[in-house]
Amino acid sequence: MAMRNFYNEIKGMKVKDLPSYIKPMLSIDYIKKSICKAMDNYNAKYIQTSSVDPVYHVCFGGMIFSYLVALPEERRHLEHQQHAKEHGGH
Repeated sequence: MAMRNFYNEIKGMKVKDLPSYIKPMLSIDYIKKSICKAMDNYNAKYIQTSSVDPVYHVCFGGMIFSYLVALPEERRHLEHQQHAKEHGGH
C-alpha cells in the first residue's frame, strides 16, 4: 500500500525532479518521524482497542526470527550432507 502511494506521488514527475523529491525522505529525521507515526497508528489500531492481534504478531514474528537465525546453520548442514552423499561418506 505504501509503495502504491509512493508510485502515485511520483508518477507525474520528471526524472530530473525525482532526486530532489526523494532526498528529504532519506534523512534520519524523516525516518524517525515515519517510525513514530507508524507506532502511533499501531497503538491506535491494536493496543487501544484491546485487540488480541499483537499477541499473534509477537508469536509469528518470533517464529520467523528464529527461522532466519537458524537458516545459515541449516544450509551448512544440508551442504555437508550433499557433499557426503556425492563422495560416498556418511
